[in-house]
Amino acid sequence: MVRSYVEKPNCIILAISPANQDIATSDAIKLAREVDPSGERTFGVLTKLDLMDQGTNALDVLEGRAYRLQHPWVGIVNRSQAEINRNVDMIAARRKEREYFATSPDYSHLANRMGSEYLAKLLSKHLESVIRTRIPSIISLINKNIDELEAELDRLGRPIGVDAGAQLYTILELCRAFDKIFKEHLDGGRPGGDRIYGVFDNQLPAAFRKLPFDRHLSLQNVKRVVLEADGYQPHLIAPEQGYRRLIENALNYFKGPAEASVDAVHFVLKELVRKSIAETQELERFPTLKAELVAAANQALEKFRDESRKTVARLVDMEASYLTVDFFRKLPQEVEKGGDPASTHVDRYNEGHFRRIASNVSSYINMVSDTLKNTIPKAVVDCQVREAKHSLLNFFYAQIGKREGKELEQMLDEDPALMERRGQCARRLELYKSARDEIESVSGAR
Repeated sequence: MVRSYVEKPNCIILAISPANQDIATSDAIKLAREVDPSGERTFGVLTKLDLMDQGTNALDVLEGRAYRLQHPWVGIVNRSQAEINRNVDMIAARRKEREYFATSPDYSHLANRMGSEYLAKLLSKHLESVIRTRIPSIISLINKNIDELEAELDRLGRPIGVDAGAQLYTILELCRAFDKIFKEHLDGGRPGGDRIYGVFDNQLPAAFRKLPFDRHLSLQNVKRVVLEADGYQPHLIAPEQGYRRLIENALNYFKGPAEASVDAVHFVLKELVRKSIAETQELERFPTLKAELVAAANQALEKFRDESRKTVARLVDMEASYLTVDFFRKLPQEVEKGGDPASTHVDRYNEGHFRRIASNVSSYINMVSDTLKNTIPKAVVDCQVREAKHSLLNFFYAQIGKREGKELEQMLDEDPALMERRGQCARRLELYKSARDEIESVSGAR
């Protein structure tokens, strides 16, 4: 147990040995030599000088001839058991000790550096010297702890004001901090916004390629649609109604990928809101405000999504509402001037005729597809991404401005454990700063 203490580098070792025993066999000296071979921390103390045999003394030890230490040996005379039994107080015991050394024929010449009082002064002076040499490292350690506590307090957040104005200011500052991070995700300062581009560059074209146009423009389906469109009267020049029905039905397929793009961007934006909330560390203090902010942001995103769905559906409807006539006027005419109407009527109903119709419709659908690949992303960005960037919290701001002080206070309710931790850090910080000031004042005064 003793070793566990004396082997610490900051420990001062009092190697106490009885004067009436051989110093070479002293357990205290042996242990001190093991843990402090340089002797910088070891002070030798001889007790029971008054109990040595007649005609003997401990001068060889006290004067450093028998066993030399870096610090001088100190002899002391404690109370005897009989004096302890008689309740002799320490003042009287110290007076008797001084008289012993002053009148001793062996130790009187050493009297000014013997005794318990001298030992106490010697140890105090040594302790002061050690502390003074270590003051810079102590102050450095204290400053490090102060920096760590201040950093933790910054993470925990400083106490908020109690009036409604200060509380509203705090809420708006937290909202702005979140909004700033969210915009950085969208603009590329933080990761995540690139996933929106991936929707337009990969997902939307891939979805278009998977649309069942091969089945829709199969020979069998084209023939069925064209003939049904003619009704009881076969078409004369070109099956215009058949063309229109084939195109309109085909264009309806685009609505699915268009709405899927809207939903995919909505999912990315919701994920960016979640990440931005998590990265706004100050919000961790206020779970109620955090929850309301998430709800308000997601509610706004849903509104933007609904508007975006309507817009992309309208884009598809516009393509179906008005066909590009010039496209068909440039197609080769099926009836030449001077031809035989009877023979062309027969030819009009063969497989080649329906294949040409399917090919023409396919070319038109491809043209529309290229157009929608450009217009759908523009509509989604305008209705969702741009709106989220500029007005994600507008409705929330409007509602916050109408709240009373009590409602604002409820939004800023903190976790009790976090409040307690902040209090502990503040108290420790005050103690460290006070200790540093005391140490600096003492070291500067001396």
